[in-house]
Amino acid sequence: MKYIDIHTDLKIIKEFLLEINFLKESEEILSAEKPGEGNMNVVLRVTTNQRSFIVKQSRPFVQKYQDIPAPEDRIDVEYQFYKAIESPAITCHIPKVLAYDTKNYVLILEDLGNCEDMSLVYKNRVIETESIQLLVDILSNIHKSEVSNTYPENKELRALNHQHIFVLPFAVDNGFSLDTIQDGLEAVSQTYKNDEKLKAEIALVGECYLSEGTTLLHGDYYPGSWMTKGDEVYVIDPEFSFKGFAEFDLGVMAAHMVMATGNKLMISKIKQAYTLKLDEHLFLQIIGIEIMRRLIGLAQLPLDRTLDEKKELLEIARLLIID
Repeated sequence: MKYIDIHTDLKIIKEFLLEINFLKESEEILSAEKPGEGNMNVVLRVTTNQRSFIVKQSRPFVQKYQDIPAPEDRIDVEYQFYKAIESPAITCHIPKVLAYDTKNYVLILEDLGNCEDMSLVYKNRVIETESIQLLVDILSNIHKSEVSNTYPENKELRALNHQHIFVLPFAVDNGFSLDTIQDGLEAVSQTYKNDEKLKAEIALVGECYLSEGTTLLHGDYYPGSWMTKGDEVYVIDPEFSFKGFAEFDLGVMAAHMVMATGNKLMISKIKQAYTLKLDEHLFLQIIGIEIMRRLIGLAQLPLDRTLDEKKELLEIARLLIID
């Protein structure tokens, strides 16, 4: 088992890539840099005298928060997701797999070039209708993909995600003071952390999340997983993928559109764009839970909003969950 990262000498990276039979002998590595802010894995853009490519390697922890353990074989889930996607309607929106090394938990992907992730939507507070339609179309095609019974259940990573979505944000004392994010946010959060009816509903949806489903999910379908380059849109980072219920992916997407724009009408716009079967009640509950966990949980967003704006979003979220 060999680990590489941004601090690894280029000679050692070359030796490693030769060892796994990826690099050509004639290739010289010119640089290795971080292509963006990765949360889960080590991600490098390696440039040689002939090409560039993306190297992803998982660790037994979350790369950005190294005190949080995470299953090292999550990289296999990402590989299996890309392998499962066959529809040309999606393959043009995901990076091509160039190599996969199970022994060292390394996935090598096509370099999509200088893309930007769509997190700017939180700052701009607007997203084009065409972009929403395209993102929903990509998601619909993912959900329509045929997957075998041997597709990874991804139980360990799902258990970690379950804690961060359905449990920790609503724990009265989770060891995370929201006042370090914004003064007064901790007091605001207590209303929801002490609402037993709300928490019971959230727990039920959490049980659904942990149960087996039949639909291929991306598992983390939000602006940080969407990349743009000119008019092109790409979807990346499917390591949270599993077979579950479609409302999860679509609800997460809708939640982020509501938070970004402050506009509840995004919900009906996204629902109309999605043409597959949908349990509307579950869809709305996921939207509410995702909004809440992003505002009062540990996985914060680059969302510069006043306390009153956050209060308004939290109340929208509460009603979506319990109504």
